[in-house]
This record gives sequence, structure tokens and C-alpha cells, in this order.
Amino acid sequence: MPYVAAVVQAASVAFDRARTLGKLRDLVSDAARRGASLVVFPEAFVSGYPRGLDFGAKVGWRTPEGREAFRRYAEGAIEIPGADLDLIASAASDHRVHLVVGVIEREGGTLYCTVVFIGPDGRYLGKHRKLMPTALERLIWGFGDGSTLGVHATAVGRLGAAICWENYMPLLRTAMYAQGVEIYCAPTADGRATWVPSMRHIALEGRCFVLSCNQFNRRRDFPDDYAAFNEGGPDTVVSQGGSCIVSPLGELLAGPNYEGEAILTAQIDLADIGRAKLDFDAVGHYARPDVFRLDVDTKARPAVRFITDETTAPSGSTAPGPDASVPARSAPQR
Repeated sequence: MPYVAAVVQAASVAFDRARTLGKLRDLVSDAARRGASLVVFPEAFVSGYPRGLDFGAKVGWRTPEGREAFRRYAEGAIEIPGADLDLIASAASDHRVHLVVGVIEREGGTLYCTVVFIGPDGRYLGKHRKLMPTALERLIWGFGDGSTLGVHATAVGRLGAAICWENYMPLLRTAMYAQGVEIYCAPTADGRATWVPSMRHIALEGRCFVLSCNQFNRRRDFPDDYAAFNEGGPDTVVSQGGSCIVSPLGELLAGPNYEGEAILTAQIDLADIGRAKLDFDAVGHYARPDVFRLDVDTKARPAVRFITDETTAPSGSTAPGPDASVPARSAPQR
């Protein structure tokens, strides 16, 4: 049965987790009033994409100011499981929507750029950690592994996510297609005009719906002492958005929007996927397994494992399978 999906194009409150979570609740409420059953938020929405910051890093040299900027940034991250995840889950359950939210996750002393999936009853469905941070992101974010590359079976379709330039990784996309992704979420920080053609290509290649969202930021969305922006007034645009929703045949159903904060919606009919696969299935009748093969390692790769006589236990429990579903308050930890 068709339903309404929404992508949120809005700015987080940089370095302020509490205010960002409050804004998230308001935006979920707004999307639900528009009839949305699925709501997707941008990359690093909680609690901010550190656009323009270099954290005082040069080859062989770090500054005390950069270390302090990282400490401040890390304080805005969330833990999984944790009270902040519970707040996100309550926003989903209060409005009976599926939520896909870009967050900065903290585990120990490491941050990860992560997407969390929450069901309409507030249950934590799983997460995806960005496999390959881009450029200077590699200084501040750890690398994900194949254990969070799953697709989640839900009432609104098989949900998966690839974050920002992960979408330029052909083998990652193929792994998503092989898991039968139907709702391919692409939270991003890339608002350039070249992004939208990529989203249309992925939808057409994967014969899936693509929901892409980016923050729309102005200078005033960042603290006054934010070192990256010293020119321009408070209304200067820092990130121009470009969010969109694309059909399985590559047609734009909503967006792109470059005008300001917005909630974009579109009708999703999963039957369109079956219609689209008449003449193309990248991992089925249009594949050539006699010529090409992809092996995907989905094992967790913890840095430390504690081994006893009875068990081999990683540091933290292993991640759930692709379709696992557990309450937010008892979310598995890696």
C-alpha cells in the first residue's frame, strides 16, 4: 500500500546535542502532520557536521586549540545504547513513524559517522557506520566495518543507508542491492549540483527508491566562535541543501531544494520496484556471476577481544543481523 516518505532538510544546532534533539522532535512532529510514515534526517544531524574545521591538524603538527575543538565536538556525540538514542526513539513512537537519523556516535574515545534506524514503536532496528570517511573526516571519525552494512525489513520496505561519498563506492552499492534494499537512504553533506545526478543514477541502477537529504545551514546555525567562518553575515549560506526523493526509474519525485530549510515528501509505492525490474536487476538477471563476483565480509572487527575457555567474546556484543530488532534501551553495542 502506498505511503508518504519525508526527507528533512534542516540545520542541527552545532555542538548542542540537547537543542538539536529538541529540534529533531519538532521536525518529526511536522513531518507526521504531513502524513509521513518514514522520516529521514541528514548526515551528522545529531549534533552537527563540522564543516570547514581543520581541528588544528597539519602533517606532524597538532595545536592545543584543535584538540579543544575536537573535545567540544565529541561532547555533542551520542552513545548507542544511551539516553539520547532513547529520545530519538520516543520521537518515533510518539508519532508512529519510522526514523532514519544521521548521528555522530561515540564509543570509547572514537567517534563514528553513523545512521540509526528506529521503528514506529520506538524499537532500535540497527545502525550503519560510515565505512570510508572522506578526506579530513578520517582524522575525526573512525572507520565502520561490514557488520553494520545491513538492510532492515520493515513495514515501509527494506531500509538501508549509505552515507555521503559512500554512495560513490560501486561495490558498497552492489552489497546493498544484493540485500534487496527497497528504500535506499542517502544522508549527505554534499549539496553540489553534481550530487542529484548520482542519486538518480543509484535509483535507476538499484531499481529502488532513493531518499537523500542534506542540511541547509546558514552562518547563524553555528556558534559565534566557530573558527571556520569569519566572513559574511549571519544569513550567509554555508550548506545549500539539495535534498531529493527519486523513483526506481530515476525520476525526481521531490526536490532538489536549494532554497532553505524544508521537509520534502513523496508517495512511495513499493510495487514500482517490481515494475522497474522488468528489464534490469543489477544483482539478478542483468548480472554475470560467471564473470564477476563480490565477496562481502560482514564480521565485526573489534580492536580487542577477550577469550575464555568457554567463549570468544568481543569487546561489546556483536551487532545484530540485518533484520534484527531490539528495544532502544537494550540496543546492541560493538
